[in-house]
Amino acid sequence: MTQRNIIPAILLGLTSLAATSVVSARETIEVVGSSTVYPFSTVVAERYGRASGKPTPKIESTGSGGGMKLFCSGVGSNYPDITNSSRRMKASEFSLCQSNGVKDVIEVQIGFDGIVIANSVAVDPLPLSRKDIFLALAAKVPGAKDGELIDNPYITWRDVNAALPNVAIEVLGPPPTSGTRDAFSELAMEGGCKQFAWIAALSKTNESAFKEICHTVREDGRYIEAGENDNLLVQKLEANKAAVGVFGFSFLDQNADKVQGSLIESVEPTFDSIADKTYPISRPLYFYVKKAHIGVVPGIEGFLREFTSEKAWGEEGYLAEKGMIPLPADVREQTAKDTKALVVMTGDGLK
Repeated sequence: MTQRNIIPAILLGLTSLAATSVVSARETIEVVGSSTVYPFSTVVAERYGRASGKPTPKIESTGSGGGMKLFCSGVGSNYPDITNSSRRMKASEFSLCQSNGVKDVIEVQIGFDGIVIANSVAVDPLPLSRKDIFLALAAKVPGAKDGELIDNPYITWRDVNAALPNVAIEVLGPPPTSGTRDAFSELAMEGGCKQFAWIAALSKTNESAFKEICHTVREDGRYIEAGENDNLLVQKLEANKAAVGVFGFSFLDQNADKVQGSLIESVEPTFDSIADKTYPISRPLYFYVKKAHIGVVPGIEGFLREFTSEKAWGEEGYLAEKGMIPLPADVREQTAKDTKALVVMTGDGLK
């Protein structure tokens, strides 16, 4: 090789080495996202770490929205490999991923969860409807005439519904970055909002106005953002017997000695009622994987195999013991095959 060619070759080698080190600088899988999926992901990570002898994946609870933002920020060792989510990826988040070079994303639905409205076992459970929930928490509620909206005047649950107790409305719930908040707005708030015919009709003529009415939560102190730590929320409900909290069924299941779920339209939140979809406020759970990191950050494929194994997510699996409701058997089988084949999502059907 001539001297003229040596320097470019050296530079090329250094550049290649630098590029490789940027992507493969770490040996540990990094997972961010949903506080609801966090305990499930954590137990899978621990089992995988013990069985494989590889470093246990690092799981961080950032909320679904915060996780998506981190996940979609770029490719390389500075960005997480996987994000958990308690609702499906949004079209805007998919676009953000694409614009930042996160081109190939693998979507894995792992099971179901119910959103509960819970209070201390020291008092009676609340028998609520989705209409009650909307009227208690919406920033604006229907007035006397169709088309009229007024600032929410309701102070007690009895103000909302004469059959409910004369106790001040005090709801501890997730912040806007939480997938639980997104799903609660869509399933509970929207479900109650649609009980008013003129608002339901608005969903077909002016969707943005419909969502503004149904999803905007009051800010007068009746709804208190309690952060992403559901364990802390349970502690607050123990301390404040008058308050109710909004969180995932798995936390209710794990803390049944401390808190109880409200009946929603006469249905108790249970493993079976969520599985058969009779409980009105249930949602799917997901995680998303960067295909570009597979084969670069060690162990991702093994972690995916563990998560989608019958011993983990099956009907008798250890995740069911933690409160996750399994997918139907045929859906689990197909999802496991697609995940093993590293099938990427197209973005079709995202909202």
